Amino acid sequence: MNQRPHSEITAGFLAAFAAFIAWGLLPIYWKGLMGVAPLEILCHRILWSLVFIAIILTFKHRWAETFAPLRSPRNLVILTLSSLTIASNWLLYIWAVNTGNVLATSLGYYINPLVNVLFGVVFFRERLNPLQTAAIGLAALGVANSVVSYGDFPWISLTLAVTFACYGLLRKIAAVESLPGLFLETMVLGPAALIYVLHLLTSGTSGFLAGDTRIDLLLVGAGAVTALPLIGFAFGARRLRLTTIGLLQYIAPSIAFALGVFVYHEPFGPSHLLTFACIWSGLALYTIDSVRAIRRHRRTKADTH
Repeated sequence: MNQRPHSEITAGFLAAFAAFIAWGLLPIYWKGLMGVAPLEILCHRILWSLVFIAIILTFKHRWAETFAPLRSPRNLVILTLSSLTIASNWLLYIWAVNTGNVLATSLGYYINPLVNVLFGVVFFRERLNPLQTAAIGLAALGVANSVVSYGDFPWISLTLAVTFACYGLLRKIAAVESLPGLFLETMVLGPAALIYVLHLLTSGTSGFLAGDTRIDLLLVGAGAVTALPLIGFAFGARRLRLTTIGLLQYIAPSIAFALGVFVYHEPFGPSHLLTFACIWSGLALYTIDSVRAIRRHRRTKADTH
């Protein structure tokens, strides 16, 4: 990593930074489609992502690489599962944003890194160190505060966090790169999405091609707003340290948090603040632990050379 030219590292940082900003601003995009049912938005997101990514793969001559994983039945099963998982995540996210739950989505993606740590324990038998245990404990305390204060289990936040962690786990064990993988996932989901969109069009209940050009353009643009941040993230991830990527990942939920509180004026009282404070404290411990682990790894690696 240190051998990369400074200009390449800077380009990677800017690409990843832009990707996380784009993900953070995504609620604004979905809010522009509030008149369209979330399931219809999801189907258009799938179909136009498929088209957009196909154009990019053609331009970059990556078709052989894209279809290679399908030779393995194991990868085919994993990609089918990851397709269903990410579709569930997308649908819930769109629904949450357009029903006034942007803060819940923010909390979900703040919790996600801690769910990943928990998954490491459950699926890979990794052991929690004291800082990780404290981080997960603080997150649990934040969830408990939400339940006690409002009698409301934060199911939106936790479902988003768990489904995205499951998606990450599935993609980790599938031998496929990010962009080809997203194409295969949207290809799996594409037929069902196309049938549903055609049904809406023929029944006269579609929000697409209903006379509102702005809605039509936003639905078509859903492919670009899905794929472009992923491309930027992948470009940056190959050029930046894991520590940098780990810190940048908090940009998106922080922007969503600001939008929920200051733009959409969602309820945010002292109890909400306490819940977020617990999660933020847990993330601070998690980040400190991650930085220490990377530094230990570097020292160990340096000592062996």
